[in-house]
Amino acid sequence: MATVELRFSAQPEHVRTARLVAAAVARRAGVDEAVLDEVRLAVGEACSRAVGLHRSHGIPSPVKVALTEEEKTFSIEVGDDVPGSGASAAGAPEARPGVDPHDADVDGEDEMGLAVISGLVDDVKVVSGADGGVIRMSWPIAPAVPLS
Repeated sequence: MATVELRFSAQPEHVRTARLVAAAVARRAGVDEAVLDEVRLAVGEACSRAVGLHRSHGIPSPVKVALTEEEKTFSIEVGDDVPGSGASAAGAPEARPGVDPHDADVDGEDEMGLAVISGLVDDVKVVSGADGGVIRMSWPIAPAVPLS
């Protein structure tokens, strides 16, 4: 199991780099070329969401991205350090300390980003806890074609 880890300061300009790295690692892992745009877009949404959460809560720690190649799947985890930043089982953002749940700018962006990711990725899971949230996404790896 090969893993690439990426950490970047919560600045919007770093999201592009995360997208490019994710696409390159996914291609090398064997993810189908037709799916690479979905990988790029999903990672961009997840990283943008994490950056926005860090910035709106004044969290100085970096956004974390782990890209893992397993035997049959390629997975990406995007983590933030904002307590309760994931979504509930029903898909609605959970309450976060210090954030007005009626603030359309914060919760609307969270919901929109999660909806986009869910539309792009068949296998996605959003979890949160006291230490922050993680968006886990995975795609199948195309079987290797034997050389003749």
